[in-house]
Amino acid sequence: MGGYSSQELTAIFVMQGFSGLSLFCVFLLMALGLAIIFGQMGVINMAHGEFLTLGAYITWLVSELGTSIWPWMEHIYFPIAILAAFTGTFILGYLVERFMIRLLYNRPLDTLLATWGLGLIMQQAFRSGFGPREVSVSLPGWLMGSWAPTDIIDIPMNGMFVMGVTFFITLGVAILLYKSRWGIKVRATTQNRAMANAAGINTQRVDRFTFALGCGIAGVAGAAFTTIASTGPTTGSLYIVDTFLIVVFGGAASILGTVVSAFGIAQAQSIMEFFLSGSMAKVITLSVVVGILMIRPQGLFASKVRR
Repeated sequence: MGGYSSQELTAIFVMQGFSGLSLFCVFLLMALGLAIIFGQMGVINMAHGEFLTLGAYITWLVSELGTSIWPWMEHIYFPIAILAAFTGTFILGYLVERFMIRLLYNRPLDTLLATWGLGLIMQQAFRSGFGPREVSVSLPGWLMGSWAPTDIIDIPMNGMFVMGVTFFITLGVAILLYKSRWGIKVRATTQNRAMANAAGINTQRVDRFTFALGCGIAGVAGAAFTTIASTGPTTGSLYIVDTFLIVVFGGAASILGTVVSAFGIAQAQSIMEFFLSGSMAKVITLSVVVGILMIRPQGLFASKVRR
């Protein structure tokens, strides 16, 4: 194919596949947050991408502190930056739900317009605060370089680290939703809000924490994003359509569906981008996903709802 030997083609597919895994991690973290907000609460958060951008900018700020102002943080700042990104976006998400989203429940169109407007406000705030140019994080030395299992295959260390973070975040969310008292309260509120209130569950507190958690996970996605690309004011908006598609394709409120959908879409785009243009790869991928949704509109893993 194109003059490549079989060994070179194998190396290309392996490295492109690993590049797809890095994109998969960002997609999955974004989609996990959105699956919690959209799948569990039914809220269409069009500003979800801006929470990724906020997490990325917080990571950049911590990296500047760790490399310029407090040099002793240079080798340890990135885990601190991930925690800071989660905390900052969690707090903002909590405030957004408290003062805006809670007033718009059961009004999906109004929620969509309100969060779209919030996204525009956040973009302008990023542009005013950080400038229109993209910024890049200075990665610590232990995230640089690569691991070479063979002479022609190099796997970047930052991608392996992001995969580890994504694995533990996904595992934590699954345990939180399906093995904890809070998860029971979330699912009870989702299925029958009136009955959950009658059972003594503070549904307003559940909603607030659920929305904040989804935004916090988007912030972690922003921190992960800084390891593979630079960040600008509109970075998050470039991923919001893919993220919604992943959640709908996998099946709303299905963690397993979100994982499978994110993996399939990210790998398909990454491998096809080597042989086609990036835009054409995305068009083909999205066309296939839309075609499958026309046949199976409930998604790959539809949640069972008791009627």
